[in-house]
Amino acid sequence: MEKSIKSSAINYGLYLGGVLSLFTALAYAINLELLVNFWLTLLILPILIIAFGIISTAKTKSILNGFSSFKQAFSSYFITVAIGVMISTVVSVIIFNFIDPDAALELKELIVEKTINFMEGMNAPNEAIAEGIEKIESQDTFGLGTQLKSLAQSLIFFAVIGLIVAAVMKKNPDAE
Repeated sequence: MEKSIKSSAINYGLYLGGVLSLFTALAYAINLELLVNFWLTLLILPILIIAFGIISTAKTKSILNGFSSFKQAFSSYFITVAIGVMISTVVSVIIFNFIDPDAALELKELIVEKTINFMEGMNAPNEAIAEGIEKIESQDTFGLGTQLKSLAQSLIFFAVIGLIVAAVMKKNPDAE
């Protein structure tokens, strides 16, 4: 991969990491419930991450005069997303393990409440609710191991999206 393409993807990854970290820091400072809000954490933030990946891929195509191979498109997307998500994960680990571990406990309580409300809304049996809550309470939500596992799962999810994006955005010079 050419240096300017890689540096462009790295820059977009740093921007993405900054945006995600800013969201985490603001949510921490303003209201921890924002970090367990379904619409933000499961819809808006993934869309934002994918958008940064797509923008990075489009920039790669632009740098290469409208052409990019599948590998170049995917690499650009994945480097951006991986850097951004890793920065965000590191910021979360620092905040909730070193700066304010009590906030991690408060977040876990909020997760338990949201889970109970969700499962009751889905008419889940009481034993299933109790089992789900027990599983949440037994996890060290912001522990390094849990965060690394979550990071790996996120990267796999976004890599699959990246494969689709790369397939759509690739354009070889001989494809005219």
